[in-house]
Formats: sequence, C-alpha cells, structure tokens
Amino acid sequence: MYKKMLVPLDGSELAEVVFPYAKELAGRLDLDLVFLHVCSPEESELLPMRRLYVEQKAEIVTRQSYEAQEKSGIEPKGKAVEGRGETVIGHPAEEILNYADKKDIDVILMATHGRSGIRRWAMGSVADKVLRASRVPVWLVRAGIPEEVVYDKWPSRTILVPLDGSELAELALPHAEAVAKQRGAELLDVVLLRVCELADMEFTSPAIYHLVPDSYPTTRPVAWEKYVEQETNRCKKANEEYLTGVAKRLEASGLKVRTKVLVGKRPLEGKPADEIVEYTSKNPFNLVVMSTHGRSGLSRWAFGSVAERVLHAVSSPLLLVRPD
Repeated sequence: MYKKMLVPLDGSELAEVVFPYAKELAGRLDLDLVFLHVCSPEESELLPMRRLYVEQKAEIVTRQSYEAQEKSGIEPKGKAVEGRGETVIGHPAEEILNYADKKDIDVILMATHGRSGIRRWAMGSVADKVLRASRVPVWLVRAGIPEEVVYDKWPSRTILVPLDGSELAELALPHAEAVAKQRGAELLDVVLLRVCELADMEFTSPAIYHLVPDSYPTTRPVAWEKYVEQETNRCKKANEEYLTGVAKRLEASGLKVRTKVLVGKRPLEGKPADEIVEYTSKNPFNLVVMSTHGRSGLSRWAFGSVAERVLHAVSSPLLLVRPD
C-alpha cells in the first residue's frame, strides 16, 4: 500500500518528533523516505544551509532504518530503503501538498507543531492545511507524546480504529491493516471502536412519541427512562454485531482484533468524539487510525467534527484518511 513517505521538516526539534516513526516504518514496510524543507521566499538566502540540514537528517534516519531492519531480522524485499532530503522555496503547506501530488507520495508523516511552537506548525496552520487538502493519508505526531506510545518504545502495540458503521469510515481499515502487518514484529492488536449514538433517534412511533418530555433532561418520566434503557441495549447489541462482522473480515487476513462498544453516561446527549477521547485517555494507544469523514459525509465525521475533536484532544499519534 505504501511505497514512498514524505516527511516535512522545518528545522526544529519539535518537528523531529516523527523520526522514530520514520525509521521504523521505512525499515518495516520498505518505504522510501523523502525529507522536505520549505524555505520561505524571505529566507531564500538561507537555502544552502537548510539543504545541508535536511540532507543530513535524511542520511541519519535512513541509516537508522537499516539498523531497525537488522535488529528485527528483516531482509529487504527488494532494493534497500532509500532516503533523501529536498528543499523548495514557497509557502509550507502549499509546497508540501504540491510535492506530494507531483512525486507520487503515498503517506505524509509530520508533527502537529514546528519551529515556532503553537504559532507556526500548529493545527490551524501548516499541519491543518495539509490535512484538509491532502489526497493521501496524513500521519500526525504530537510533540511531547507519552513515552509509552512512542513507536520504537512500544512494549505492546495497539491500534485503535473508530468506526460509525459507514463505508466512508471503513476506508481507514486497509491502512490499519497495513501498519498492523509490518514485518519483523508480532502483529499489533487492532481495537475496533463504535459509539452508541442515541441522540439520532427519530421519535416516529405513536406508541412512544408521547413519552418524549417537553423539557428533557430536567423532566424524565419513568416510562421515558425505560425506553432509553431499551434503546441503549438495542443500540449496543446492534453495534456489537456490526463490529463482530468487521472483526471477522480482518481476522481472516491474519490480524488480531478486539472490539469495544461505548455507551455514554447520558447516551441521548453523548458525542462520539468525547467518548473516543475519554477512552483513549484511559487506554493509551500507539496509533489511532480513522477516516476524516463518516456516516453522513461532510456533515458528520467531517474534519471540523468528530475527527477534528479527536485530533486536538488525544495524545496518541493519528493516521487520518481522507476519502476521495
């Protein structure tokens, strides 16, 4: 699935948080690495120095990817991993996207923050613009992530895949599978997650319509509470069946899969993103793989809704897949 990875750098240690991921992924998935530095027009006189920097980093990380292969007993499938550094002049997000389109990049690996901290490569700036417009998956790593979830320090490795029952959300599954099937390591555990969303219930049945309180949640008739409990159980069962079906498909390809259905404390008001964030905070994952769109297309899991909330709130790295 992946052959070439683009790693944007801006010269900061914050942006270099991706190096452990770059060397491991290149070594285990036979990815060629391209390290790209975008020099702004007003800093063009610094281009030779920036070129030297990015070429040196490319050489170091590429060498480390060889070491990762040797340590894991991996024999290259074909040619050895190649890594190179390149520099261009322009506006960072625009040039990163142009390079990815023109050079047949399969995945972009980048930090959520860079040289000037929150002001420079923060979400809402370069990484945000790249994520919104990229035609290829974007793997985002937050500076200062907990040590136990750093790629090359994984004691046990787990991938979380939030789903909402739609084909759009399931587009993340092949990417989770590709990472889970890396060579030279035991298979990663894949956890499929689904959140019960009772807030979407349509009260069309005459038998229960009169049970909807005028001022919910301050007024809660007993019959209404019973109905919510029944609907919660129904939702949970349906989602468990759905996830079991997806899990069987993945297990057939050799993956180790677990499933988890979440029901909020107040299911009628629960938001999928909040439940996902709370779950990942209590159960740190090495990677969260999810689609930027889901069941209702742009209006539902669009960036700016569930995916955006998860992106900003979790410390785990994210691999975000944007449907065509």
